[in-house]
Order: sequence, then structure tokens, then C-alpha cells
Amino acid sequence: MVAYNRAPLLSTELPDLIDANSQDRFASIRPYYDNEVRGVLDRLLNHDELLDVMARLRFRWMPTWLRVLVRPLVRSRLSTQLAGVDSVLAFQSVVEGYMTAMIESHTSAFTVSGLSNIHSAKANLFIGNHRDIALDPAFLNYALYQNKLDTVRIAIGDNLVTRDYVAGLMRLNKSFIVKRSVKGPRQMLAAYKELSDYIRYSLIDENSPVWIAQREGRAKDGWDRTEPAIVKMICMSKDKTQSLSEHVESLAITPISISYEWDPCDAAKARELYLKESEGKYEKAENEDVASIGLSIRGEKGAVHVSFGTPLSGEFEDADDVARAIDKQVLELYQLHASNLAAWKRLNGSLPDGHSATADLDVADAELQRRLDAIPEPHRPYMLAMYANPIDNLRAFRAELAAAC
Repeated sequence: MVAYNRAPLLSTELPDLIDANSQDRFASIRPYYDNEVRGVLDRLLNHDELLDVMARLRFRWMPTWLRVLVRPLVRSRLSTQLAGVDSVLAFQSVVEGYMTAMIESHTSAFTVSGLSNIHSAKANLFIGNHRDIALDPAFLNYALYQNKLDTVRIAIGDNLVTRDYVAGLMRLNKSFIVKRSVKGPRQMLAAYKELSDYIRYSLIDENSPVWIAQREGRAKDGWDRTEPAIVKMICMSKDKTQSLSEHVESLAITPISISYEWDPCDAAKARELYLKESEGKYEKAENEDVASIGLSIRGEKGAVHVSFGTPLSGEFEDADDVARAIDKQVLELYQLHASNLAAWKRLNGSLPDGHSATADLDVADAELQRRLDAIPEPHRPYMLAMYANPIDNLRAFRAELAAAC
């Protein structure tokens, strides 16, 4: 197991800087290349909305109406920091400083296991559980970066790039766009085929690793399972001469599992889950996902752990079979924290078999109580389940496997 004290941030880019009339078949979704970085940064440095966001972060005490006056100061500081940056790697090196400060201020530890499973000669398709919009791939990238391995291209939904400056920063950091908002069967099929082809192109043709979540959207209830539809999408690029098993192995599909001791967005997730169940629906506010990114970066996360699994191999009958193989590693590799045990004990009256009371558990229980006290009483069962479900999910999965044998 490797422990780190710091980690790098995620970034983006401005999509309209790619020539839509070029021969680049993936121009509408791909990240920026090195030769596009400087132009994107120059545009961003003159983007008033981004400058206002940076001013809000830097001068929280300042009234909103005054922040426009500090735009030149913010622009000057950013220009100095980004001077000479003309590649994705150089940009990520700058952003690492911001992430380092976040890690030192808002996590108690960052640890990694299973890195020996990763070989630099072949690009991996990392598929993992999804708890945080930006930080899941950011922590993954940090582990790779610190071990001199290539960072991943990151699949993000187009709901996250509704703001120009957000899209710009994301795609500078190797993010590519998943077109979730397309309507109509033909358009959806075309979008998924394009996405599948791009993932295969990244891995095979450009030898660039990729990260994609095991499901669409975060597992807000802490119940991590792979959607077979994700596997089916990935397999749309399968060569006609390949079997499913050969295609899976060719992509080096590698499960990863990330766990946070504390979720900065737990109160918001509990509220959403409560409203969905009590009212039958939940309507997101405008830019709610972008706000969640900010909250997760600023919030306390406690200990964070990333586990790397082994690339999938063997015989697979269908997408469900592949999904189960991913789930097996994601769930078995998930590192439990004291917060998970404290929540499970509250719901079940005792600790799971194999676990005993510790001082860390007492500390976690006190923090859990503080978080529960801060939200409405009807939301509290959802928060408890969110933290306890990783334990129940693994138990349920093992029972399913036993029943299938």
C-alpha cells in the first residue's frame, strides 16, 4: 500500500476552439491536444465568469458587487501562473499545486493499493465506482502521476459542460464528453457508437488510458454496481472478428475502487434520496452539478483510498457477465472506513462479523452524529444507509454469486 500527502486537480477546456470542419472525427467530444492548449488558456484568461469564480474563491469576504473590480488582479495572477504553459502535462503540473493545497487541508490521508497491477506498456480502461463528480478521476490521476504512469482521459457527461469555462478546464485535463442530452433513438445510438469508438481509439491507437464510471451518475446511496449498459456501449466498437472475451481483454478493462471516509456532499445526497422517495422525483437546480464539484473540493473527506484491480480476462458470455466481473473486484477491493462501520452499527445494533470496537470508531461515530444533527430528521436514514451500504452491498453480491453456483 502506498500513502500520499497530496493530489492533483481536474481541469477543462473551451469546445469551440476545435475546428468543427476539420477531419478530426472526434472533434466534438475529445480533450484538447497540446497544440491547442495555449489558445484555450488565452481565452480562459479573458473569460469574465471564470475570473469572477476565482475572485469568489480568493476573496470570500468581498461583497459580490465589488468582485468585478478585482478581475484585473485575478487575471494577472493567473497569467503569471500559466505563463509558458503550452501542453496538457504542463497545465496539469500547475493545477497540481491547487490540488495539493486541497489534499493537505481537507483530507486526513490518501492511500493507494494494487499499483503493481498496472503496466505502462499498455493503456488500461479503468472502470470504477462513482462517488464524486470530479475527485474520483482526480485521485486516480494523482496515483498514476506520482508513479510516473500516464494520466487518464476522463469520461464526463455533457450536463457538466453547460458553462464555457467549465468545459474548457475539463477538457484541458483530458476529459472527453459523453452526450447524455441527445434525444431520439438514432441520435442516441450514434452518440454511443461515437463514444465507444473514441474509447477504443484512445486505448488502441493512441495508447492513452481512459477512466469511465461503472454507471451513469454517482451512486448517491453508496450501492456500487456496474450497469450492463455501460459494458454494451464499450463493446459497440468490437471488431467483427473478435469475440466478446477477446474485445474485453484487448481493452485491458481494469476495475478500480475508491472510498471516502466522509462525503462532503452527503447531506445533499440524503436530501435528494429523500425527495425522490417521498415525492417520486427530484429536479436538479441549474448548475447543481458544478456546485457539487465546488462543495466536494472544499469539504472534509477524511481518509481516501484508491484500489487498483487486475485487468479482466477469461471467458464472458454477455455484458451482464462482464459487469459481474467488474463488480466482484470493485466490491472486494473497497476499503471500509470507520464511518461505514459506525453507520452499520447504528442501523443493525452491532458491528459486522470480524470487526471490533476501536477508538477510531468512537471518533467516527461522534462525527457521524454531528452530520446527522445538521440535517432534517427525515433525511437521516438515507445518510446512514449511504455509509452502511458498502457493507451490505458486498454481502448481497456474495450471496448472489453463491446462489448462482
